[in-house]
Amino acid sequence: MRSARPRTLIFSQRNISKILPFRCAHFEFEDVISQIDSVEMLAPRIDPFTRRHKLAKQIAYHSPFSPNPGLEQKPIRAGYDLFMAICGNPSDLLRVNAIGDWKNNCKKAVCLIDEVWVKEVSGYRNFLRMLDKFDLVVLYYSQSVKPVNELLGKEKCIFLPPGVDTIRFCPYPNPAKRTVDVYSIGRRSATTHRAFMKLAAEGGLFYLYDTTSADRVLEPIEHRILFANIAKRSRYFIVNPGLIDRPEIRGSQIEIGNRYFEAAASGSILLGECPQNGEFERFFDWPDALIHLPYDSPNVGAILKELDSQPERQNAMRLMNMRQALLRHDWVHRWEAILKATGIAPLPQLEARKERLQNLAGQIAHNEIQQQPLHHT
Repeated sequence: MRSARPRTLIFSQRNISKILPFRCAHFEFEDVISQIDSVEMLAPRIDPFTRRHKLAKQIAYHSPFSPNPGLEQKPIRAGYDLFMAICGNPSDLLRVNAIGDWKNNCKKAVCLIDEVWVKEVSGYRNFLRMLDKFDLVVLYYSQSVKPVNELLGKEKCIFLPPGVDTIRFCPYPNPAKRTVDVYSIGRRSATTHRAFMKLAAEGGLFYLYDTTSADRVLEPIEHRILFANIAKRSRYFIVNPGLIDRPEIRGSQIEIGNRYFEAAASGSILLGECPQNGEFERFFDWPDALIHLPYDSPNVGAILKELDSQPERQNAMRLMNMRQALLRHDWVHRWEAILKATGIAPLPQLEARKERLQNLAGQIAHNEIQQQPLHHT
């Protein structure tokens, strides 16, 4: 039974004036936490395009002063066990720092940062020093943990990979036909894209890809629902490490992106580059978790033809991807790890969700995935 007073205070940026697609996964995590814990959401309206907000950000870049970028401060009651903030990158910390006295009203504080590259740590140093207020810092990028810890002078950062709402992305209990042959979303190789376009034109391949550069999401939950519905109707899903096409930002750093977890949860077959960073092998350690497709691949037809000649192998791959995602990569597993790291006991709702995931994984193990033949030459 939920406690009368929420024990977890979440600072959410879901009321930002312009929501970029990458933040939708953050809100999905917050929503799952709200289902399995006792949560109060603090979601002030934020407009990052005001003159005040831009000026505050510029000041913070060049000095240790952290001005309020324009957020209304509201009293925060005492008595929370945990404060949780999810940031897209270190500059979001300016907003977290301005919302009120959460530090003295919450027993523990956790900050999760989605994207911080080693090459950018020095430039973000004034923002990252705001992490001194937190007891635990969670980073999605494994190779950034050490340099951020060195900047802070404390061992408070840990690596935790992204997750996914596997219940939303899983095709079961009512799997639909996989009518999309290849799904590609976000960054892509021009060479590989042209090869898939040629297959679509000449062989009837249903290749679904982005045709616009989306810079705003109208409704984040609907965006995730549509994304999940397409993914679980897709036979193949293109995946690649974060910013694979932007070495000037990431340097030689290789990190696991959200797409790997989303694709696995949907039961698609992952096609793409294997992140050679020591962590991918730990979190995707089952057979055929990924089929290697070099980033610039002109011969995608041969790879698909070979895979389509092995329907039993395909079926096993889909089943294993879904089961592993349900049992290891749901947001509930990430929240459980955060609670463990902060010494806070989970609530019964967390175990109830894990049991639901286990039941769904058991059901998948006793069913066959309906195969859709790929028609191309």
